[in-house]
Amino acid sequence: MIVLRSLVQVTLFYLWSVVMGLAMIPLLLGPRRWMLWAMTRWADGIIPPLRFIAGIRVEMRGLEHLPKGAALIAAKHQCMFDTMGPFRVFDDACYVMRDELLRIPFYGWYCRKAGMIAIDRDAGAKALRGMVAAAKAAVAQGRQLVIFPEGHRMAPGETGEYKPGVAALYRAVGLPCIPMATNSGVHWPAHGFLRRPGRIVYEFLPPIPPGLSRTEFMATLETRLEAASKALLSE
Repeated sequence: MIVLRSLVQVTLFYLWSVVMGLAMIPLLLGPRRWMLWAMTRWADGIIPPLRFIAGIRVEMRGLEHLPKGAALIAAKHQCMFDTMGPFRVFDDACYVMRDELLRIPFYGWYCRKAGMIAIDRDAGAKALRGMVAAAKAAVAQGRQLVIFPEGHRMAPGETGEYKPGVAALYRAVGLPCIPMATNSGVHWPAHGFLRRPGRIVYEFLPPIPPGLSRTEFMATLETRLEAASKALLSE
């Protein structure tokens, strides 16, 4: 039964994505906000089949820690859905993403139009400077910066190396950093099509205040984010 329900959900997900992907083409000629609105509607449309067919509910916790306007969110990353589920609660999301994703037809076009920040991880210090400059501009517009500190998806319960990019953003923008924990990979694995029934939780944790040293910030972020994500696995 899980296999059948997963197949139906995955099929509907890609059909919906194709429909929205084609419908969003004219928005490439409009303002950035129109594209963000359409991307939010795309994310909204994924939720009902996920719940009623795959048996997966999505819960957002700790929204009281998410301020209006400019913010820095450091998120645990376990599956594709991490770029969709939380997207719906941000007023003006600005994700930091790998530059190769912008070369994907349609998806990359729309992310570029929406003003996402692309980073070439092979470009070293130059890429870091470019990311910081783009992040400062986004914060000046009151946007919410979202970065995955490990740089890629990790299996539930596993910890990757926290990259220096998140510390660079924390120092540059001078904002509190809000960790976002999740257990998403339990129900929407990074690989394969199976969708396991249950509850995907995204939990915004109390902000880490600005002004900490790089070492203290990185240690605090990793400790809090990993502990909260692992705690969600036992629920």
